[in-house]
Amino acid sequence: MIQCKQLSFSRAGKTLVDQASFQLHPGHRVGLTGANGAGKSSLFALLQGQLLPDSGELLLPPDWVMAHVAQETPALEQSALEYTLDGDTELRDLQHKLALAQQDAGLDQTLVGEWHQRLAEIDGYSAEARASTLLAGLGFTQDQLARPIKDFSGGWRMRLNLAQALMCRSDVLLLDEPTNHLDIEAVIWLESWLNTYRGTLLLISHDREFLDNTVNHILHIEQCALTLYRGGYSDFERQRSERLALQQAGFQKQQAQMAHLQQYIDRFRAQATKAKQAQSRIKALERMELISAAHVDSPFSFTFRAPAQAPDPLLVLNHAKLGYANQVLVTLAHLAIRPGERIGLLGKNGAGKSTLIKTLAQSATLLAGDRVEGKDLRIGYFAQHQLEQLIATDSPLQHLQRLDPNTREQELLDFLGGFDFRGNMAKAPCGAFSGGEKSRMALAMLIWNRPNLILLDEPTNHLDLEMRHALSLALQAYEGGMVMVSHDRTLLGTCCEQFMLVAEGKATVFDGDLDDYKTYLQQPAGNSALPVTTAAVKQNSYHQQKADRQARLAERRPLVKKLAQLEIRMAALTEAEAHMQKQLADPDIYQSEHKEALQGLLIRQAENQKQLNDVEGEWLDLQTALEALPEVA
Repeated sequence: MIQCKQLSFSRAGKTLVDQASFQLHPGHRVGLTGANGAGKSSLFALLQGQLLPDSGELLLPPDWVMAHVAQETPALEQSALEYTLDGDTELRDLQHKLALAQQDAGLDQTLVGEWHQRLAEIDGYSAEARASTLLAGLGFTQDQLARPIKDFSGGWRMRLNLAQALMCRSDVLLLDEPTNHLDIEAVIWLESWLNTYRGTLLLISHDREFLDNTVNHILHIEQCALTLYRGGYSDFERQRSERLALQQAGFQKQQAQMAHLQQYIDRFRAQATKAKQAQSRIKALERMELISAAHVDSPFSFTFRAPAQAPDPLLVLNHAKLGYANQVLVTLAHLAIRPGERIGLLGKNGAGKSTLIKTLAQSATLLAGDRVEGKDLRIGYFAQHQLEQLIATDSPLQHLQRLDPNTREQELLDFLGGFDFRGNMAKAPCGAFSGGEKSRMALAMLIWNRPNLILLDEPTNHLDLEMRHALSLALQAYEGGMVMVSHDRTLLGTCCEQFMLVAEGKATVFDGDLDDYKTYLQQPAGNSALPVTTAAVKQNSYHQQKADRQARLAERRPLVKKLAQLEIRMAALTEAEAHMQKQLADPDIYQSEHKEALQGLLIRQAENQKQLNDVEGEWLDLQTALEALPEVA
């Protein structure tokens, strides 16, 4: 097993984890979570011996084999299949020895026999078949197996690195964001593979559904502490929220006790008759073990600004042929996007989803057909390559000021705060920002422009779980049209109401949801019919189902939108309450000269608490009403 004893480690002088202890056993599949910069990758570096602890121990059995995904792949002439086989180092060693044995007849044949026996024990004779299965699951075609690595793009080379790590017969498997370069098909396959893995898995991922479907423990890094939870990510969220709620209640109770003790001390310590009691309270205050305030609020809080106009339809494509350099990649008979429509694009990487998004954004990839924009169409387009268009020397504030020079600086700073660009960071050059910070900046600029049609191509790459959740809430309340490509099924499932399938050179309406799509992918090759999953589906036509679904969505949408608004309001009121609690914990405010300030603060606290109670009550009523409505299948 992996043992961690009183472990502390840091990077660049910053303590990441302090005095952590835990145990991981074979069969534990562990999701490693925490805010960006909390120390997840550093813990991986410790496990690989690339970083030394400041104190404590991190122990692994000396004979355990560890596999991890290489971050770089050289442009080799070696084939994809041979590169994958290299992941099993013992296999390669035995193959090399046996190849030499064929050339040297003088070798001890008993030893050669032992090599053959060991090769059989590790299923070496079926290694090529296993490697081919891995590559097929990750999206490689049979023709690609013999292609040299140098012919593949960066994203496909990362898939090869993942295949090599999976090929290793490891005792410990470290995976850091393995789904970043995968499409939904490959993600679903990887989930199935990981659920059969018998070793100890440590997985860093910002995809909550992927975590829920693969892990049975969560190891969470927060405030320099490591806490191990049982269950998947949803179980972790519930357990953590319950623990933090208790912690927050204890913190507030203790702060009130401390304020009361301090008030008594300040009032009576100078009086001889009360000095003894005051001293006893001073000692009680010193002995009190401080409870930390619970940090449960997401740093992100934003909504899409309401579009100024909303033409209907927003955008139409007719008899479209899409591609590059006169080579048609996708054909589409008709697509009309209307306000409020939320379309998710499904299909394998390379099928043409991004090409369709680009055609909707502008007509450069439209080889034939018509692209008709509605009057006052305002498109917000997000794609990873747009991050490169950020000006490295400019700050987030300067980027927004360029978009809208007439808006007050404080209003722009308040808006940027919702994306966690606060204080000095809002005015710092963005050239040194991480990928996640640049993605947040690009999203902030998109939202500020008030688009009535948003086009999102893998918007969650580099975004952490908290930001993904905030984006999901904002998209659910958005009133314009939306088309999205994403491998994040949680985002697709919560924000998209209909889907299009891009496959075999065509973009067509997909008659189902993500569960249907998963079943569709599991059908034998050549059978492209949409699976029938329930008796209700058999009895009703698709069009009736769609009409029923749209009606249910229309009934739920205003409630979902209102809930999102209330959650933002609750977060603001909760933050205000925490700020006032901090002020009340300051002994100086109980001095006589601050009497009016104290009274004003207490009045504001009471008003804030009343508003919070009202908002929470309204939220509960809406949640109850939403749960009473039929589910959207």
